[in-house]
Amino acid sequence: MSENDLNLPPLNQADLSFDPNTVKPDGSGPVPVKTAEDLEQVFDVPVTVSAVLGSSKMAVGEMLQIVPGTVLELDRRVGEAIDIFVNERLVARGEVVVVEDRLGVTMTEIIKADR
Repeated sequence: MSENDLNLPPLNQADLSFDPNTVKPDGSGPVPVKTAEDLEQVFDVPVTVSAVLGSSKMAVGEMLQIVPGTVLELDRRVGEAIDIFVNERLVARGEVVVVEDRLGVTMTEIIKADR
C-alpha cells in the first residue's frame, strides 16, 4: 500500500512539532488554550489579602494603653518571612519592601494547598 492509496493530506510544520502540554494526558485531543478572558467572570470577586508581620499576646488592659508611637514586640525577627493570607487562608510567604515612600510585600514562596 502506498501513501497515495491512503489519501492523506500534506503535512505542514505545525503538524511536525509536538508539545506534550497541548495534548490531554489520555491522548484524546488537544488541551484548550486558556487566556485571561476565560477568567473575566471572577475579576470582580472581592477577596481580602492580609500580610501578617507577626503577632503578640497581651492583656486587654495593656491593649487599652496603646497610643500612637507605642512599640509592640512581635514574635518575628527583622528580615524573617511574613505570612500572606487570602480570605484568611495562608497562600504565600514574602518579604516587606519599600517602593518609593510606601511599604509593600513581595512573594518569595507560594504555599500549596492540601486538599
